Amino acid sequence: MAEPYVEVIRQTPAPLPPLPEGDPLSRAQWISFMAIADAVIPSVRPEATAQKLKDQALPDRIYSDAYNSLRSVISKDASDDLLKEYFTEAPSSIPAFKSNIYRLLAQNIGNDAKQQMLIVLSLLNTCAGALFLTGSPVRIAAQPVHTRQLILQRWSNSIIPPLRMLARSLTSLTQLYWARTSPTLGRVLAFPRTPLHGTPGKGFDFAFLQIPPSQSPKDLPETIETDVVIIGSGCGAAVAAKNLSEAGLKVMVVDQAYHWPPDHLPMSEENAAVQLFMNGGTIISDDTTMNVIAGGAWGGGGTVNWSASLQTQGYVRNEWAQAPHNLPFFTSPAFQDSLDRVCDRMGVTANGIRHNKTNQSILDGAKKLGWAVKEVPQNCGGENDRHYCGYCTLGCGSCGKKGPTETFLPDAARAGATFIEGFDAREVLFENKHGKKTAVGVKGVWVSRDSQRGVSGKDKTTREVIIKAKSVISSAGTLQSPLLLLRSGLRNPHIGRNLHLHPVTIVFGIWDEEVRPWEGGILTAVCSEFENLDGHGHGAKIEAMTMLPGWIIPFLPHPYGDGGPAMKALAAKVRNMTAYISLVRERDPGRVWPEKQTGKCRVDYTVSKFDQKHMIEGMLGIAKMLYVTGAREIVTMVPGVPSFVRDDEELGAERGASSADGHARDGINDPRFQAWLDRLRNTGFPSPQSVFGSAHQMGTCRMGSSPDTSVVDPKGKVWGVEGCYVMDASVFPSASGVNPMITNMAIADWTSRELAREMASAETEAEETEKARL
Repeated sequence: MAEPYVEVIRQTPAPLPPLPEGDPLSRAQWISFMAIADAVIPSVRPEATAQKLKDQALPDRIYSDAYNSLRSVISKDASDDLLKEYFTEAPSSIPAFKSNIYRLLAQNIGNDAKQQMLIVLSLLNTCAGALFLTGSPVRIAAQPVHTRQLILQRWSNSIIPPLRMLARSLTSLTQLYWARTSPTLGRVLAFPRTPLHGTPGKGFDFAFLQIPPSQSPKDLPETIETDVVIIGSGCGAAVAAKNLSEAGLKVMVVDQAYHWPPDHLPMSEENAAVQLFMNGGTIISDDTTMNVIAGGAWGGGGTVNWSASLQTQGYVRNEWAQAPHNLPFFTSPAFQDSLDRVCDRMGVTANGIRHNKTNQSILDGAKKLGWAVKEVPQNCGGENDRHYCGYCTLGCGSCGKKGPTETFLPDAARAGATFIEGFDAREVLFENKHGKKTAVGVKGVWVSRDSQRGVSGKDKTTREVIIKAKSVISSAGTLQSPLLLLRSGLRNPHIGRNLHLHPVTIVFGIWDEEVRPWEGGILTAVCSEFENLDGHGHGAKIEAMTMLPGWIIPFLPHPYGDGGPAMKALAAKVRNMTAYISLVRERDPGRVWPEKQTGKCRVDYTVSKFDQKHMIEGMLGIAKMLYVTGAREIVTMVPGVPSFVRDDEELGAERGASSADGHARDGINDPRFQAWLDRLRNTGFPSPQSVFGSAHQMGTCRMGSSPDTSVVDPKGKVWGVEGCYVMDASVFPSASGVNPMITNMAIADWTSRELAREMASAETEAEETEKARL
């Protein structure tokens, strides 16, 4: 039977930069790594044709059952040839899988974690090391696939925490890069690279300053002058650039990222991770339990976020206005004006939203349970009915999302702002002026595009550049602004501390019907029933999760005991799956710090037991929503707790049928469901095998009323220096409790307007002084 599904891609390719020189692994280490990866996602064949070191061999009957089980959950149009190709695929057969691991280990993973992994991989390729780690003197690559799977399973259940952590780390990395590089997974899911909804948009034609090659034999830095230099191009930077440019100031916006016009978007999951996200889309906390995802695109997080446009809630504003923060601005009409102004510019509204299955289940489930729920306003220029694309994580090709690149940055350009892409800001420059340490510019390294206007070629120009400015604004984001201040010699002990991440855990619902969950707005509903569990504004919100395969499969629990067929069947169920996050406004923060050897951002953050309790309540709430809306199976990330699966009789009540034993009509009071919920609550999040995620970063340059408690003053100026400001989410006094874009923009709106007034006043004063002198 011919396979009818044909991949149609309209996007212009965005080839990746060259891999770093110098292989991060030795040949022996690669052998060990691939042996483990091929056990996590193995090639599956019948015993008669299987190779013991290459395939997971199954008896004919079990193989036939696994094959038929997979057939039942994928498209009826998928050919037998495709299923066999999917079944026999393993990471070692995918060149892109190895190149992604290469890039990760060469440039995107902390040195400590990398060295630990290299030691383990080396040991596993020796008899003595294998004996120590696996209990057998046989090198791991010489073990049959099923034996390697048993080793991973033993590690995952070991009483030794580092072994549990090892199993979890190697498994999640394999699932992540297999899902993003598999040549068969997308076809099995019938997941289109180009969204089915929406049409290509026409973006703003940004002009970027080009630095000529040095003509000096000493390769002296290129020097540029401006009134204000803004480091970063994200949500805070864009608003500041607009306001300051429209105030008549010469503004230069610089960013290490490169701009990708709409015809390149949405990118592939593999390419987007490198081109649009910081650190290749993978920032792992020091304890390896937290996966942090941060935007690294032109337009910052506003290029890759999910359109959610929630204003700062009253209880958070009150907290920030009171001690110990003492920032009355947040309860003033001026802050509300800023919130409304940025929302108006982006056309934020909840009118006309079309909800997909994921979000509709939040609305329906909360209604059935009597819980607080509402639609989430979107920044779609008032055209929510037209923006029904679930690919925003990979960049918006329709321009339907009115983020920084569609609104504030074009406004700034029309007012005269200039832009530099590919600029890595190394330090803020200071001089002593009138007895005060004063920012006078920024020094960095600029790397041009290649001769084909891409980034994959090696024919690029590299120049050191100094940008002299009257005011310097760091809008590099919560992870990078504090590192820039530290590199610049500032030593306020609060720099880098107070890191808030809105940690999440994910709950998955599997439905009988095909869902195609990657279609439709990603986050259009929120349940706030559990947002204030301690009476002080700390708790959990329930929101939808992006359902792109390469972003959801890495978080699926690996069925170690059932091996490859079960994992591939679970991955194939994504087409029938929805997923939700229990997002916590946490009480207890962490910190960021620069790695000594590389200067890379390190994240020191562990979800506290206090905040875990709130996350659990949100997780249980999601499970109840899924139950009352008729999900067949409910899956969590809690290690050791199986999924909750319902038979047809138990689903009867939600489908309008009768139930012989009455349990379905009990709703969430079903005794078997209640016992499962109790097991979830009692298990909690065992350490260190539990893992969490974060897409929101806040607080590392906290705003406050005193340098004894904060990094910047109430107007965003860095304490102890003149002319240096921070305008991004790092200035939040604590976690915002909502998706941070609007709060970030509103604070930047006010602080940049204040800066414009102060600079205008200083200019007038200088002119009057000069006139008096003459």
